[in-house]
Amino acid sequence: MNEAPEPVQVVVAYDVTASAEHALLRAVDLAAMAPHHVLHVIFVLEPSRDTYESAERVQELLIERLTRAFTDRANASEIQFYVHARIGRPATEILRLAHEVGADLILIGSHGGRHRLLGSVSERVTREAKCPVTVARDKSYDHVDLMRITRYEHERHPHKEPHRYSYSDGRVITRPSDWPIG
Repeated sequence: MNEAPEPVQVVVAYDVTASAEHALLRAVDLAAMAPHHVLHVIFVLEPSRDTYESAERVQELLIERLTRAFTDRANASEIQFYVHARIGRPATEILRLAHEVGADLILIGSHGGRHRLLGSVSERVTREAKCPVTVARDKSYDHVDLMRITRYEHERHPHKEPHRYSYSDGRVITRPSDWPIG
């Protein structure tokens, strides 16, 4: 009998910056592919200017944002998520939430704008977290066309095909029969 997998608690730091948006979308992708992941999206408000009414508005906006993100995923069926709007210091509140939910993973942007998730926040969270932390950022590597492997016969050094492995049906396949040599 197959038992449902244990829920994986994922804390996602969000602050409406590009890198935080990237972290949120990576978390949505993860949950859509593996619905046993439970998302805890946290938005930290500033104590000097934000109020509990601001926190309620942020929660409503995040629910709308997450609804749109999940609607765009064809394989997102039943996914649990929580929206946490907290007032305080970002790193402290992110780490506190991670402790409260027993986080298995934290997703955070690499830096943000204004007074939100600056590099120092993601640095502190990465350093002090008691679970893996993924720092999300936009890809900036150029696309690379990988070379095709061609057979080259040499009289003193016979060609050895590169080792390629795949995992399927509980076993490792070391050299699939359809290995492309071209």
